Amino acid sequence: MLVSILIISGLVAVTVVIHYEMLRLLWVYIPTLKMKHRLRVIIGVFGTICAHIIEVWIFGLAFYLMISYGDFGTLEGRFDGSLTDAVYFSFTNYTTVGYGDIEPGGQLRFLAGMEAITGLSLITWSASFMFMEMMRFWEE
Repeated sequence: MLVSILIISGLVAVTVVIHYEMLRLLWVYIPTLKMKHRLRVIIGVFGTICAHIIEVWIFGLAFYLMISYGDFGTLEGRFDGSLTDAVYFSFTNYTTVGYGDIEPGGQLRFLAGMEAITGLSLITWSASFMFMEMMRFWEE
């Protein structure tokens, strides 16, 4: 259990740092663009979506590796053991959609819960960032 807690803590830390660095990069880079503010906002939206996709893939890869090379649990239901299905589960979990067609078992349940709360936090952070970004250029 200690190993899974360390892995999960590392995953959360890595994804939060990736998100912070992406938002910081966008905050610095977007104002330097010589274009209408609407296009700058769109670049901000796509930038944050790219960060989320990277973070989902990191969690999905972790699910896949923890199932394939460790005794951490399983993904049950319509899971075929592929990386694609692990990333699909990660997308539904990160966004807290949770279709229920794939369910975690064993220690992976803790990773699934931590991914959901991390995803929720990072998605709301992105929404706050985009609101601030829109306010910065609203008067143009």
